[in-house]
Amino acid sequence: MKILRILLGAVVTLLACYSLITGTTGLGPYLLLLVSGLVLVMGVAEFRNRKPVAFTLFLAFGFSFFVGIYTL
Repeated sequence: MKILRILLGAVVTLLACYSLITGTTGLGPYLLLLVSGLVLVMGVAEFRNRKPVAFTLFLAFGFSFFVGIYTL
């Protein structure tokens, strides 16, 4: 889980930096889907630790995933 979280975080950061430097806006929905995947992984990790913030992370995942699919 930790490796997946670090990998997703690095990919999101690199794509966001690339999008900012080049000025392309076509990567927005894909970035949002990757961020929703990152939030899902974080939610699962917090759920394993029995922390109440996991529910909020799952809600954030659902919303960002819906918006990411809708904007494609």
